[in-house]
Parts: sequence; structure tokens; C-alpha cells
Amino acid sequence: MKILALDASGLVASVAVTEDNRLIGEYTTNYKKTHSQTLLPMLDQLAGMIELDLKTIDAIAVTAGPGSFTGLRIGAATAKGLGQALGRPLVPVPTVEAIAYNCWGSDRLICPLMDARRQQAYTGLYRFEDQGLEVLLDQAAMSIEAIMTRVNEGKRPVTFLGDGVPVFRQTIEDQCRVNYNFAPSHMAMQRASSLAALAYVYAQKGRFVAAEDFRPDYLRLSQAERERREKLAAKKEKRN
Repeated sequence: MKILALDASGLVASVAVTEDNRLIGEYTTNYKKTHSQTLLPMLDQLAGMIELDLKTIDAIAVTAGPGSFTGLRIGAATAKGLGQALGRPLVPVPTVEAIAYNCWGSDRLICPLMDARRQQAYTGLYRFEDQGLEVLLDQAAMSIEAIMTRVNEGKRPVTFLGDGVPVFRQTIEDQCRVNYNFAPSHMAMQRASSLAALAYVYAQKGRFVAAEDFRPDYLRLSQAERERREKLAAKKEKRN
């Protein structure tokens, strides 16, 4: 199975192509440009480098959320557009699970952290058992203090990774009561190759979605939507 993977869920933009368990090519950037400027050009350059005919793709892996609202929308629109044009299904993968998969084979607890703003993180807890990813705490938006409580309750060594590490590092150092470390740079952020590898596992279980039916899971409302609801609630309260 040949999989095209697209990840625009966070600061990193990443594109990869795999065939079964073989990585054919990957292009990852962590720079100031927006994903709308980078994702398709990256795909075009990668396809040219590996002489990829998009018609040979069997499925398209995409991060299903959470993450940056804008990034998720760009990634979803790109994956849906390609899927519909090529007549190929999507394999949505929860973003936090895809990040955790960077640490495949580790015997430690894995705690990805994405900066969700408003003093929260998109996070979860994972471990690898029998060479597979086991979800101990499903991805959610929560305070760093709440996830640190869950980590300490686990009473096992833990690896932290993700763009939330620099944001919450001081709190981790102050509150973590178990042995911990931080993933090195090549494992710390989103990687489309990890997304593709996990998507391959899910594809074997039949976890496909028609391109036109895919919707990202944001886990919470965007800032604009929250502000709109707050304004409507304030107007309603004022009228009453």
C-alpha cells in the first residue's frame, strides 16, 4: 500500500510517501511561512524528487486534529481535494497519536504536548505494548497541571515531546515527580513519516474515510467562535 501523508497540524509542515513499511521520501520544515505557502509546493518538490505519480497512491493520511485551527483546515482541504481528484480514501489519524508514534518502541510513557493557548495543552498518554501503540489517556485539551498529575500517577519514566515542551518546560521541571526526559529534535515535532506509518496500521484495520466526508476534530471551539458565543450570551443576559 502506497500512502501519501500530509501534516499541517502545528508549527511544522510535513509531507511523506511510504509504501508498506518503506519510507520513500519525506519533506519537513519548521519555519515562519504559513502552511498555505508551503504544503503544496513541498508535495510538488517531493513528488519530483522521487518521481511520484500521484495516481499510484492508494490512500492519503492526514492528521485529524487537534492542532492549529488554520493548519488543520489547510491540511484537511489539501487532503480532501487530492482525495476527491484522485478518487482515493483518507486515513485520518489523531494528531497526538501521530506525534507519540515518533517514539515507537520506547519502554517509557509517552506524553506529547501541543500548545493549545489559554494555558492549555493538547495532550494524551501512550505506551508501546507488543510493538503497538496503546492509548492510556485519549487526546484532550487540558491544563499542564492536570496532565502532570496524570503523569505522576503513572509512576513510570516518561518522555515529553511536541511544540508545547518549550512553553511548559518550567512547569514540567517543577512538578514532574517521575524520571523524565525530552525527545531530541529529530523526534520532538510532527513527522509525516510517523503519520504515514501509523496510518498504514489503521488502514490494515479498514479505518478509511471518503474524502468528501472527512472533518477535522478541533476538540474545542476556535477563538472567533468562542468570542461569538460569549457576545451572544452577554446580549441574551442583558435582555433578560
